[in-house]
Amino acid sequence: MTVILLRHGRSTSNTAHTLAGRSDGVDLDDKGREQAEGLVDRLASLPIRAIVRSPLLRCERTVEPLAAALGLQPIVDERISEVDYGAWTGRKIGDLVKEPLWAVVQQQPSAAVFPEGEGLASVQARAVAAIREHDRRIAEQNEGDALWVACTHGDVIKAVLADALGTHLDSFQRITADPASMSVIRYTAVRPFVIHVNHTGDQLTAGLLPKPAKTDGQADDVPPEDAVVGGSTG
Repeated sequence: MTVILLRHGRSTSNTAHTLAGRSDGVDLDDKGREQAEGLVDRLASLPIRAIVRSPLLRCERTVEPLAAALGLQPIVDERISEVDYGAWTGRKIGDLVKEPLWAVVQQQPSAAVFPEGEGLASVQARAVAAIREHDRRIAEQNEGDALWVACTHGDVIKAVLADALGTHLDSFQRITADPASMSVIRYTAVRPFVIHVNHTGDQLTAGLLPKPAKTDGQADDVPPEDAVVGGSTG
């Protein structure tokens, strides 16, 4: 099974440089709405079978055009919602960088617990469990390999990617997930393969188009021949 981890489009909080967290009513800005519309062309050639999204408005708005084009009803899962930043929610990033906890978040995120909120280790645990559970369910529904989209948030995507890469959560700040970017993980019975990271190009196709049938004796955990770990433009 292969999941496209889609970060929501640019939001009003992104441009205001505040930590939106789970604040109500944080919507996409004009650029974010353009990015949402652009997802239809970026994913048009791929056989997407399901969409799962965070319950927050910015994720709902991001997947609306794609879901309409594909005729899919998104599934809402609280486990891939944004980090609960607690008392940090809604504050300016410029103010938060002065807090002692900021250094912990950057250098040892596995130890970071937000005041009146949750810890990043807990975020990783819930998000990875959700992604793997949906992956198994969609595989069963499609009787094998299938492609699906999970629309969520930057820190959540980075935490899931860290798990798939087999790296410690304390390294997750080395991963980038820009607004409307797509990162791709192929889960197999043996291990995950990270195919793309932070893809922001025109079309997401490398390693994701239908593959020829396997010959006798070919292993199930062989990565796609054209698998690429992409940069900021794909």
